[in-house]
Amino acid sequence: MHVAVISDLHLGAGRSDQFGHDEARFLRFLDHLETSFDRVVLLGDIYETLSVRPAAQVRELRRAKEAHKAIVDRFERPLYRYLHGNHDLVAGHIDGRPDALTLRVDGQRIAFLHGHQFDWIVKKARSISEWSAWLAAWLVRLGMTPVLKATGAIERLIMGVDGGGPNASVDPTRLAKPDRFQRAAMSWAAANEVDIVVTGHTHQGVVTPHGDRMFLNSGSCAEGRFSYLAMDTSTGNYSLQTAW
Repeated sequence: MHVAVISDLHLGAGRSDQFGHDEARFLRFLDHLETSFDRVVLLGDIYETLSVRPAAQVRELRRAKEAHKAIVDRFERPLYRYLHGNHDLVAGHIDGRPDALTLRVDGQRIAFLHGHQFDWIVKKARSISEWSAWLAAWLVRLGMTPVLKATGAIERLIMGVDGGGPNASVDPTRLAKPDRFQRAAMSWAAANEVDIVVTGHTHQGVVTPHGDRMFLNSGSCAEGRFSYLAMDTSTGNYSLQTAW
């Protein structure tokens, strides 16, 4: 099976929108995925709803869908499978979107999760995580993007993600000391007898082996970037792509 994975588009409305793409070009990108893969997994944070107070998140999800109607309509095609993340958690109970998908194919058990499940900030202090996202949105509205980038580096450090900034790929030679986020994911994989764990969340694209298991991260398609995983389960070829 050929599977493509994209995540962290952060489609929003107005100043909450972090997508940053020309929509006609992004639709051509989706054309490429649809003709090249058997399935496209949308691995969470497809929408940005944490930039508003909790009571307004249902409305914000609706506004985000209205602002990007052509793309949202495309995502309703049978080829796509959408799992919610922490920034679009509201889609879990509004649209009935799950937070995980497990495939058993070509002798492997592959788990797809957004990845906030391995982020100890979200697990242990979810309210702090959500208020941080709300504050970040206000920094953007006030034109304080440099401050936001600095706080993002701190957040990655606390999260336990090593190496580079958002959408950076990790050098496989550094795997002798996997970061805390990967260690959490691989511990979960061992406990649940999963061969491959596929996440988003960190905005940092990764394809790394851990013994007889693998950790994959799709990176982020927000802020005008292209990043996706190309998975061929029949040959065991898994790669991170940043162009198409």
